[in-house]
Amino acid sequence: MVKAPEAAVLAAFEAAKGFMPLDEGLALYAAAVEAGRLGLPLLEIGTYCGRSTILLADAARAAGVTALTVDHHRGSEEQQPGWEYHDPETVDPELGVMDTLPTFRRTLRRAGLEEHVVALVGRSPQIAALWGRPLGLVFVDGGHTDEHASADYEGWAPHVAEGGLLVIHDVFPDPVDEFTGQAPYRVHQRALRSGEFTEVSATGSLRVLRRTGAAAAHR
Repeated sequence: MVKAPEAAVLAAFEAAKGFMPLDEGLALYAAAVEAGRLGLPLLEIGTYCGRSTILLADAARAAGVTALTVDHHRGSEEQQPGWEYHDPETVDPELGVMDTLPTFRRTLRRAGLEEHVVALVGRSPQIAALWGRPLGLVFVDGGHTDEHASADYEGWAPHVAEGGLLVIHDVFPDPVDEFTGQAPYRVHQRALRSGEFTEVSATGSLRVLRRTGAAAAHR
């Protein structure tokens, strides 16, 4: 049975800016610990301010692997001014645009996990197009439009190693959640239909799938 993170790591997680609840965070941590046993990097799409990155980094540290996190740090659609999840503290005071990178760096520094994380700053499809090695875990937690969620899946799911895990956040099957979780839900269903992944757990809106079939061309 996977133990929970140490108290200091949990405290850092709960103190960090972000939206992931504790039960989903613990499920992500358990998946990262399991995937870490493959000896391959653990990758997250959608860093924001580093709340979930803390858990991936701690699992990576224990496994002796690296956590990678991908984000342009200009904020998702729902984090822009005038939207529900906008945080004025993440706005660059000189440029007037979102910039979560400084907050993310402070988050990792405070947690003592900087050396276990490589931050890939840029847009997910551009970085995925340059990537060429297998990953033990891919955590999809980026944009919530079909365009962005589909691009994250198409760009990164093929890199999940056999036996590795694909984790998808904000999976909401109810059509009432069209803006917040229907695109991740459609990606989740697409992964299952592909025959390449099998679901192994569901906690809140977090789904963990294991690669059980060979990677195929984008479907």
